[in-house]
Parts: sequence; structure tokens; C-alpha cells
Amino acid sequence: QVQLVESGGGLVQAGGSLRLSCAASGRTFSRDGMGWFRQAPGKEREFVAAINWSGGSTVYPDSVKGRFTISRDNAKNTVYLQMNSLKPEDTAVYYCAASVYGLGIYSKSSDYNYWGQGTQVTVSS
Repeated sequence: QVQLVESGGGLVQAGGSLRLSCAASGRTFSRDGMGWFRQAPGKEREFVAAINWSGGSTVYPDSVKGRFTISRDNAKNTVYLQMNSLKPEDTAVYYCAASVYGLGIYSKSSDYNYWGQGTQVTVSS
């Protein structure tokens, strides 16, 4: 059974940092593109970061560029999201996702096949 399990969410003050982890099991994700998305109450799911299979390419939307960093450790089948300079508008449930379509890098939720259950991130002002 394929599983993605996120951890590391929590409550943090504005300006603080959190590091999210996503541990994959059930298959080897070392050749998959991985991504992070988030969804705030009443809003659509939003792309946050993506990384290609080797970790050599990453992409971010302008809303998090320069503050968030995605990375991966293929030996541990784990992807990370380091979030710095957090803002109240970053409050959301954060999901990791895996794309088995190839060796690319993907920013659309429709390109992802497997999803985690999500972890809550709350940034207080």
C-alpha cells in the first residue's frame, strides 16, 4: 500500500520557521517528481513547491519564493519543506504529493498520483 505521511506542522509565530517532512512507503519514489501543496479554509488547493527526481531542479510560486525550500533524500524516501519567514497567510493544511509520470517537475495538482493526509500549519500574527 502506497503511503505518504507528512509531519512537522504546528503553531508558529509570524517570522518563525517550520520544517515539514513527507515519508513515503509502499514503493520507491526516487524516480518521481515530488511536490507540496496547501489548502486554506474556503480556498482552492495551491501549489507551494516541486522538486524533480534527483533534487537538481526546484520550482516555487512567487508567494513563497525565497522563503520556502524543498529538498529530498532518496535514500530515505523522504521529501522536506523548509519554511522560513512565515506569514499568517501561510496558514493552511500542507500536503505532499508524488508524480509517477516521469522525471519532470510538476506544479499542477492533476499531475500528481499519490497524496498524503496533510499536516496543519498555523501562523499567528
